[in-house]
Amino acid sequence: MDREYLVNQLMKIAKQNGVEIDAEVIGMIVSKSIFRVVSKGSILQNVGEETKTAALVLNGICRAYYVDGDGNDITRGFLISGTFCMDEGLFGYSESIVTWETLEETTLMFFEIQEIKDLIYENNQLKNLYIILLENALRYKIYRENGFLVENATQRYIHFKKLYPMICESVKQHYVATYLGIAPESLSRIKKSLKEKSEDDEIMIKMIPSEEKR
Repeated sequence: MDREYLVNQLMKIAKQNGVEIDAEVIGMIVSKSIFRVVSKGSILQNVGEETKTAALVLNGICRAYYVDGDGNDITRGFLISGTFCMDEGLFGYSESIVTWETLEETTLMFFEIQEIKDLIYENNQLKNLYIILLENALRYKIYRENGFLVENATQRYIHFKKLYPMICESVKQHYVATYLGIAPESLSRIKKSLKEKSEDDEIMIKMIPSEEKR
């Protein structure tokens, strides 16, 4: 994979998070990482495997899921560009507690966690970016927990669709449903109800006289 492309992708992710990183520093990360384009439907890591390696998503979508005692496949979260996957080791877990897979062709930057952490602690630019990425991960977790505590299923779907429209449109609805904690049939009813409401609103707007719309 072209080195210049990789450096540019990492610098783009840094800028999106409000951090300026020198190309030389990015080059150090590139030299310590392995970059792969992984095909859709690939298992990246299974439950119980060692967590010495993590990855940063450069583009594409990954999913973290587990299987409950009844054999149900339940989505814990989705990972998009600029987020970590296979990240349990970053939080002190020695073994993976979920299964990680790609939902579309995905470009990943694989790295040895301790090796990259040592590099991060030595460089303030990397440290600032690392803190922001971890804060984003924590914010995502809080948002998800908050949804289950104070929102109903329809509100959770609307909120999720607003934050991650690309995920709603491109992944299997079964995955979205289990992420929201509802049955696929319930998600279908919610989407149908919202569509009908939207169509009714459009009809009402068209019925308003032109002078009243101004």
